[in-house]
Amino acid sequence: MSALAQPWPAALVGTPAVAVIERAIERQRLSHSLLLHGGDLGTLVGVAHAIADRLLNPPGAAARFPVKDHPDYFALRPKGKSRIIPIGKADSPEPGTMREFLPKLYVSPSVAPRKVAILYEADRMEAPSANAFLKTLEEPPAHTMLLLVTTRPYALLPTILSRTLHFRFPSAAAPVATDGWPAWLDDYRAWLGRLADSGAPDKRAATDHIMALYGLVARFAAVLEFATDETWKQQKEKLPADLDDAEEEAIQTGITNGIRTRLCIEIEAATRAFALPRLAAGDETARRAFTGAITRLEHNIGLLRLNLNAAAALEDFLLASLRLWTKR
Repeated sequence: MSALAQPWPAALVGTPAVAVIERAIERQRLSHSLLLHGGDLGTLVGVAHAIADRLLNPPGAAARFPVKDHPDYFALRPKGKSRIIPIGKADSPEPGTMREFLPKLYVSPSVAPRKVAILYEADRMEAPSANAFLKTLEEPPAHTMLLLVTTRPYALLPTILSRTLHFRFPSAAAPVATDGWPAWLDDYRAWLGRLADSGAPDKRAATDHIMALYGLVARFAAVLEFATDETWKQQKEKLPADLDDAEEEAIQTGITNGIRTRLCIEIEAATRAFALPRLAAGDETARRAFTGAITRLEHNIGLLRLNLNAAAALEDFLLASLRLWTKR
């Protein structure tokens, strides 16, 4: 593969999944539809773009294009505040809708040996969009690679899942380093320690636990807002000047969702790191609390995709944690 090829996310280089995909591309035996899933959307997008680059700019190509500028690259993303992929009008589908997207896949490649179409956050397809896309999966257009990117594969139709080859990738994202976040995680772990060591709390202890809980909720909201604002300032400078307000709003919402998901992933990792020594010691109470807390966190991450308020989701998770870690 050319040294100019877009690199894989650094943490994934040499992993079995990447090795399998690279061999399949070199032998021209890659499946026509891949489902790329894992906990971090940025990592998955990096993988999708690395695959697309190798397919669209093969060795010996007369011209080389960045993936997003390649004439044979097509993309469909969630749009608007609701962050959905809509079906679009039957007679005159709007840009960014499934009906506007699908016909492009049946046009012959113009430069590369094949086209590459990426569905970003594929779990955001509304039901009519998913059903329309399913028909394309059942009878895929010639010389076309379909890449579905999602952090929530369980939200896709079972029929879509059954017609795609699945690759799961762990997060390659760097820890969130925004102001206040490392201290938040330290205080969260300390709070878990007080819960686990206190047993059933008396009224005064319970009040202290709840006050600390709501302090964590308020600080989380502040961290999320600050991180989103800083990232948006950086990204906005790189955006094309002709984007309309709706497109900018969709991108900003996507940034918020991505950071929010990364923060939740780090909360899960902090919970696991806290629980592991207790699990290794055979603490059955800790095992039940840890399992219950992670289940609730993953459930609430799913609800965030349905526009549940981030503070409400965190509050629910922490209240459940309070009950679980103090239960004997």
